[in-house]
Amino acid sequence: VSNIAIRLRLLHGEHIALGNGKADLLDAIAATGSISQAAKQLGMSYRRAWRLVETMTQWFVTPWVITQTGGSHGGGTQLTELGVQVLQVFRQMQQAALQATEPFEQQLAEWLINQSY
Repeated sequence: VSNIAIRLRLLHGEHIALGNGKADLLDAIAATGSISQAAKQLGMSYRRAWRLVETMTQWFVTPWVITQTGGSHGGGTQLTELGVQVLQVFRQMQQAALQATEPFEQQLAEWLINQSY
């Protein structure tokens, strides 16, 4: 088992447009149909989740999520077609990066100090 972790980030200038945490949030929104429930599932505040969604979508031509407010059946949130596509491509990039770096992980792990943090 390796101590190496690969973190893929999509940068827009100095800003993180998409990373592991934001992708996890998109997955949770897709699964729950709710920013509030997604935030709860990930152990973050609704405000933080909403801010992350806003940050992600400001760098792309169309929004990644659409929301519907209240009503008799309550509100809801879902990923847009672009949101689904971006998430799929990002997850594919993560998998490709992991596969590409796997041969080197053991060698790098041997050079790490074995400590628990």
